Amino acid sequence: METNTLKLQGMSCASCARSVEDAIRSVPGVAEVSVNFGAEQASIQYDAKRTNLGQIQQAIVDAGYASRSLQDSKFITDESETEKTARLREFRHLRNKVIVAGTIGAVLVIGSLPMMLGLPLPFIPMWLHNPWLQLIVSTPILLWAGREFFINAWKALKRHTATMDTLVALGTGSAYLYSIIATFFPNFFIAQGLNPDVYYEPANVIIALILLGRLFEMRARGQTSEAIRSLIGLQARDARIVRNGQELEVPIQDVQIGDVVIVRPGEKIPVDGEIVEGSSQVDESMVTGESVSTKKQPGDEVIGATINKTGSFRFRATRIGKDTVLAQIVQLVQQAQGSKAPIQRLADQVTGWFVPVVMAIAITTFVIWFTIMGNVTLAIVTTIGVLIIACPCALGLATPTSVMVGTGKGAENGILIKGAESLELAHQIKTIVLDKTGTLTQGKPTVTDFLTTVGSANELKLLQLAASVERNSEHPLAEAVVRYAQVQEVTLKDAQNFEAIAGSGVQGIVSNRLIQIGTQRWLQELGIQTQPLQSDKGRLESLGKTVVLIAVDAELQGLMAISDALKPSSVQAVRSLQRLGLEVVMLTGDNQQTADAIAQEVGISNVIAEVRPEQKAAVIADLQSGKLGHSTTQTKSRQQTRSKIVAMVGDGINDAPALAQADVGIAIGTGTDVAIAASDITLISGDLQSIVTAIQLSRATIRNIRQNLFFAFVYNMIGIPIAAGVLFPIFGWLLNPIIAGGAMAFSSVSVLTNALRLRNFRPKAIL
Repeated sequence: METNTLKLQGMSCASCARSVEDAIRSVPGVAEVSVNFGAEQASIQYDAKRTNLGQIQQAIVDAGYASRSLQDSKFITDESETEKTARLREFRHLRNKVIVAGTIGAVLVIGSLPMMLGLPLPFIPMWLHNPWLQLIVSTPILLWAGREFFINAWKALKRHTATMDTLVALGTGSAYLYSIIATFFPNFFIAQGLNPDVYYEPANVIIALILLGRLFEMRARGQTSEAIRSLIGLQARDARIVRNGQELEVPIQDVQIGDVVIVRPGEKIPVDGEIVEGSSQVDESMVTGESVSTKKQPGDEVIGATINKTGSFRFRATRIGKDTVLAQIVQLVQQAQGSKAPIQRLADQVTGWFVPVVMAIAITTFVIWFTIMGNVTLAIVTTIGVLIIACPCALGLATPTSVMVGTGKGAENGILIKGAESLELAHQIKTIVLDKTGTLTQGKPTVTDFLTTVGSANELKLLQLAASVERNSEHPLAEAVVRYAQVQEVTLKDAQNFEAIAGSGVQGIVSNRLIQIGTQRWLQELGIQTQPLQSDKGRLESLGKTVVLIAVDAELQGLMAISDALKPSSVQAVRSLQRLGLEVVMLTGDNQQTADAIAQEVGISNVIAEVRPEQKAAVIADLQSGKLGHSTTQTKSRQQTRSKIVAMVGDGINDAPALAQADVGIAIGTGTDVAIAASDITLISGDLQSIVTAIQLSRATIRNIRQNLFFAFVYNMIGIPIAAGVLFPIFGWLLNPIIAGGAMAFSSVSVLTNALRLRNFRPKAIL
């Protein structure tokens, strides 16, 4: 299976999005497709053996739309210069249409005031309401400014579908044709006892108002993608490289893996790499959110788009183009903005039958007014009003625009949200599970105590054996042991038959001696007596230190106490999460005594300790089902019935299964790639306060979506009956089609404007 994201062109409403989705889904081999009207994107998963991207794009063309792949380029780009020029040209063309159609429409309205008010207005010349004059000035507007409505309606008809353009074309076309008949055959109406009134001005003004709404919509959509453009704008444009002994300044696109890049003070780092010469302070706030610069020296990694502050250095390029950290962040945000939240399903279902139902209501309205009331004028006016005021666009924009802005704000705050479902689920979290090492703690443990049973004369020999085995492990505790040995200036030896037992320890052979280092439980399972150092072990664990035991040839000979300092933000973050009403749980492989000491320090009362990596996912499942914890809220998520929505926060490889099992997996960005890949949300900086921000952002986004959906539904539920003349028997007035057109344009703009309020989101301090 392959996935791709397409940028779509030509959609005018949510019904168009559904048409594109149906067209893509009809291609054999397409497994999943999600078309986002607000983002104008299609996320597609397909079987590459059965179809290809070209066939999918051809299906989109056959449906009457156009597309381009966001993954075609080797480098991260928002829009090419050609596309930017085309978009700007489209905006100006639309603006010109609004100005011309609006001006002529205003003149026609002024000329029609005597008819609309039923009063003679001496200051308005009668020739302004001359039907022939109105026909002459309105026809070019209808054919030029309203041309796309009729073309798109015809395309939809050929596909046996109906869209918003269909409603507009029917409404304005009906008003125009009725007016032509009244202009050419006025005596026919007079004979029926009716005034031969014309409605050229509603047709013109409606087109002007709808185009004005689309102009605002186009501008607002551009603002929803501001986060993407800001991220892309962070990358450097040029790089200074060393090639064949010469310094060259080349575009960033020409940098190759392995190139040596020179960076001077104040310059942006062009691509990701590893420093080979020099040192400096680098501002990595773009990625980490930390305002304090980071010291960089040979061997350290640097990230493209971060800023070199003081010194100059050279680094070797290791990741370029779409493989850089910045590019991956951009891709994650694009994917999230193009995804659909579960809350959008209702709007999608409504949109599917919306236009046909509106057309049926319009026909019914005409029949009632014409047949029962015998009034063709009222029949025409009410029918046009129903067709014009109905707006599936507001429903289609309600969710995706809020999701786009919400995920963009997340990226600005160092929170990468992989999809709209994760963003929505985050506001439902009832229990949040925190890993200890690297999550609550800094993940940089140090050895504080080293006790042996072999006497001080053999202490360094035991340290040599232990560190020689541990240097083959990537575990933070192993790194602490190796660092301690290096400080003691111990020379390490090679270890044979090294083996890491997940959640238990490591073992290997050094100098023909079997070295086993790990937990008390594991050594006891191996039949090794652990009593000699039991009292020391208990004393050190009561201080919150992790204790590992060292056995040589199946005999306990020592222990090490390792301490990992809490992150400065951990205590406040836990307190904030609890005050948000969440149940906070600490999950760790450490023994119960050490875990309790750390938990007490950060204020967590619910501790699950001595859990092996393979057991962590099962613990999460138990929390979800209600076997652990106290929540009884019933919620459906990921096709399973949960007792509660559970989030897991972790950073290590051993956390990956639990992150995947959790309803919302939150990875610390400073952790491993595996953990990040298994998660739904990534905290780039590793600051736990970002969890609080993510939950607050999720709640603000869902609240915004609900406001949008409420407005969109209520607007149509009230607007359509009023346009149909329901209030006429009571108040004796009808909704002018011009007002209906303005209301329709306003509905979409108001939804977009409300969604854009999320750009003002700021995380609130919880004291």
